[in-house]
Amino acid sequence: MKKFINSTLNGGNGEVSSKRVVTLLAFLLVAIGFVANLFWGFVIEEFIYRSMMYIVIAGLGIVGAEKFAHNYKKKDLDENT
Repeated sequence: MKKFINSTLNGGNGEVSSKRVVTLLAFLLVAIGFVANLFWGFVIEEFIYRSMMYIVIAGLGIVGAEKFAHNYKKKDLDENT
């Protein structure tokens, strides 16, 4: 399980990606708020819920775009110029 979490949070260079950590935490907060509202009637202001949801959507979009972006290296850039 620990290996799965590390591989999920690691970026392309093997270090923990702050974008992925922030996105995961925002997702967990949105999920907790949804469950608390659904089962216990805990009311969360709509603007707070939407703000966290936008952070999750933007974070997932950025992380997803990184997977498909070409990883340029200095050598590749020197050859093209």
